[in-house]
Amino acid sequence: MRKKFNTLILPFILPALLLIAWQVFAWRVQNVTILPTIGRISKNFIRATDNFIGLGSIPRNIGVSLIRVLSGYTAGVLIAVPLGIFMGYNINAQRLFENLINIFRPIPPLAWQPLALGFFGMSSVATVLNMPFGQQHVFWGNFKTAMIFLIGIGSFFPVIANVMFGVQNVSKTLIDSARVLGASERDIFLKILIPAAAPSIINGLRVGLAIGWSCLVGAEMLPGSMAGVGYLITHAYELARTDLVITGMICIGVTGVLLDSIFKKITLKYFSWKY
Repeated sequence: MRKKFNTLILPFILPALLLIAWQVFAWRVQNVTILPTIGRISKNFIRATDNFIGLGSIPRNIGVSLIRVLSGYTAGVLIAVPLGIFMGYNINAQRLFENLINIFRPIPPLAWQPLALGFFGMSSVATVLNMPFGQQHVFWGNFKTAMIFLIGIGSFFPVIANVMFGVQNVSKTLIDSARVLGASERDIFLKILIPAAAPSIINGLRVGLAIGWSCLVGAEMLPGSMAGVGYLITHAYELARTDLVITGMICIGVTGVLLDSIFKKITLKYFSWKY
């Protein structure tokens, strides 16, 4: 009984209390601009395929935001993982890059907005790929290079920090034992160093995706965005549609949890020995 309670009931106690408090305050306030009721938010999800304030359906906006986040995240990861492994494996590489990275790490991704606009202007995936004008150009024109850059910056630093930490903390005993047994440096790198550092690397990828997803609203506030959950939130705020603001926030939260659960399952399946 205790196991069932801990598994099936305990995780939902605080969310249930939050919903009750939300509904009570909404009844007391009696102002949908300040705090709409749960029922009003539920109607938005029931009518999720409707065209909300001219910005399209909720699934469409979530899809656009996912493409933006995954594009920026992928760009950040493709740089952070090899560089983090290199810095963790080679002390001179760490000395070369570490101070520069530590200078930029505390800067919030949103602080890069003016520079991102200055660097990339209004360029998008459509202009970079030189797509002919048409429906595809209009769609891919929503994915501005500056937005992808901001999300990539947000993802880069937690990934590189965890990758470097994981590589540096591989047991020296494992490496020395492999050398004594005649393993080549290539075998040590591929069969000992990377597998032993993998849990930390996966954790870095997990944190990087979470931070990249949290940069979404700021990235979609940049000029040129015409869709996305973040843009839906900011545009709904200007129209005093608090119900849509909360709807967008819930979409961001739920989608973030689903993305995080992918890494959680990978960790539990392949790296349970580490925890």
